[in-house]
Amino acid sequence: MFKSFFRSDRIERDLSFIGVDMHSHMLPGLDDGAVTLEESLGYFRLMQEWGYRKCIATPHIFRGVHNNSPETILPVYEKVKSALQEADIQIQLEVAAEYMVDESFMDLLQQKQPLLTIGGKYVLIEMSYAAPSPFIESAVFQLNILGYKPILAHPERYGFYHFNFPQYERLLEMGCVFQVNLLSLSGYYGDDVKKTAVKLIRAGKVQLIGTDLHHYNHVDAIKQFTITKAFYDITRNMQLLNPSLL
Repeated sequence: MFKSFFRSDRIERDLSFIGVDMHSHMLPGLDDGAVTLEESLGYFRLMQEWGYRKCIATPHIFRGVHNNSPETILPVYEKVKSALQEADIQIQLEVAAEYMVDESFMDLLQQKQPLLTIGGKYVLIEMSYAAPSPFIESAVFQLNILGYKPILAHPERYGFYHFNFPQYERLLEMGCVFQVNLLSLSGYYGDDVKKTAVKLIRAGKVQLIGTDLHHYNHVDAIKQFTITKAFYDITRNMQLLNPSLL
């Protein structure tokens, strides 16, 4: 599954068992992620070195903050895809989006607007970290009705659910898939987020891992964490959907 050259608590990094990073912000100039094409290509080179075979870019769509749409995202995707070929970076690139569950997202669902999907059926959604979206359950219900499969991005980062695990259960029962951030497992966002991420994984409630990579601070945290035995101990028995997205 992965290489195991143990040196105390350090091992050789190999993320090929994940195979697909399905949550990142590496398309340049669209949100709070990569700024330039050169920066973007640098991230994709690293992803290839780490063992990923495919990246699915997921720029934010969040009205008033990141006013993206297929019309703004797809041309940048095509530009980066061509640049990857020219730079001989052997990684597949696809594009979706990370949708903020707000009134504008509910409008898209009501109007049955085509959504940018992962693997043709999954839709990545998120909420504010300050408070749960009043639309979250309705959004999950509507997505399922429309034939999509909702993925809740980084549920471990929603502190308002840390002491309300029944709400996690409810969203799963409604048809959500949970995606945990690799950065969360590293402790990048703090101990409470890490503990919740591990708890969700241990309970078998997480099916996807994403980097949620935005910038080089994230790169450094991932590089340091993924050479530790602790990372592989947490993830080795997960039944991941990531490889099915190849």
